[in-house]
Amino acid sequence: MVHAPPVLSASELERVLRGLPGWSVMDSKLHKEFVFADFVEAFGFMTRVALAAERADHHPEWCNVYRTVRVDLTTHVSGGVTERDVRLAQEMDRLAGGS
Repeated sequence: MVHAPPVLSASELERVLRGLPGWSVMDSKLHKEFVFADFVEAFGFMTRVALAAERADHHPEWCNVYRTVRVDLTTHVSGGVTERDVRLAQEMDRLAGGS
């Protein structure tokens, strides 16, 4: 059986968002759009995130169009945003260099 981490409460999400610049909650998921100089930088970011996500066994919902990467994070097994999503969001910000 898969362990389902607890979903963050509204107040916990509000606190978390204060420490995640550019992130918001959209459709009950953490959401952010990263914009890079060009497609190569955007794709490089996605590659770095893919490796980190695989190590964490937690994978984003995302879309890339040219230099923009749109990201949504949720823990499907829990049915909402959990600490796993927060940790991946923090790692994405680090890998993007604060974008």
